Amino acid sequence: MSRDRAESGLDPREPRSTAGERDASPHAANEGDTPMDAADAKETPPDIEDGRYLYCAVRVDGDGVPGDGDRLSLENGGIDGEPVTVLAVDDVGVVCHACDDIYDSGDIAQIKRWLVRHQTVVDSAGETFGTPVPFQFDTIVRTGDEGLREWLRTEYDTLERTLRELAGHWEYRIEVVETDPVDERHLLETDERLADLRDRIDDSSSGTAHLLEKQYEQRLGQLRATRRETVEADLRDRLDERAREVHALERSPSATLEDGATGSTKPAGIEDGETLCRFTVLAHEDDESAVGSVLDDVAENPGFAVTFTGPWPPYTFAPELGGTD
Repeated sequence: MSRDRAESGLDPREPRSTAGERDASPHAANEGDTPMDAADAKETPPDIEDGRYLYCAVRVDGDGVPGDGDRLSLENGGIDGEPVTVLAVDDVGVVCHACDDIYDSGDIAQIKRWLVRHQTVVDSAGETFGTPVPFQFDTIVRTGDEGLREWLRTEYDTLERTLRELAGHWEYRIEVVETDPVDERHLLETDERLADLRDRIDDSSSGTAHLLEKQYEQRLGQLRATRRETVEADLRDRLDERAREVHALERSPSATLEDGATGSTKPAGIEDGETLCRFTVLAHEDDESAVGSVLDDVAENPGFAVTFTGPWPPYTFAPELGGTD
């Protein structure tokens, strides 16, 4: 199965803390050169005179890639068209732009535009440098280049190790939807207990039949839940063999700002049907086709539809950095 990239570059992702919640985790606000997030900023208005807005961390040791102080070539710049540069300590760089305030607005459409532009810059960095360590929206260092360098020196070991370990690995999103639920008649033919309840209902008085109907519906629900769990467990086992990490996601994701880019939380083209399972996986780019072949097998089942999106920067698998108050 070939994978798709959503045009927005945001809908398929659910970071550890969503941008829709305005949490710039993995960083929390401390003093001096520690990155701050928008959630902290709402509690205590920040004093940002010479801030640096962070997009992602990258390796800058490749031939021909931009280095310390170099400007990235982006058609429309960063958020609000700001020029985007790289600041580096040794072979680890941070893609950033200068700012003097947090990005906060009561206009949801404006926030969505910022989110999309943030993701565009991270995607571009991935194309230029290889797999990045992405930062959440509105992650800011308050003390200019020197403050950012100091923070980068503090987090250097973690970032260098993570970039090395994630090299060539990307995040992929998977959703299995049952577009044609299993027929009740089929369940009656294959489950003796359900069939027995049906016969007893037909032979009972109205009062008894009402109680048996409740048991019948409960049994139907159990059978369908077991089928869903079986599909999920089998797919999880097969993905584990081909991906470095596999995380199960909620079947019905909460609506966030990111969902507004397409106006729907359902995969494109699958508006009807029940989601059986959702996964995010970290896999090497060379194993993308192997993961896709597993999904092909699932999609061959009648009444199933599968979406496979990516590659995305590994938001779900990025480490937590910095301390918290």
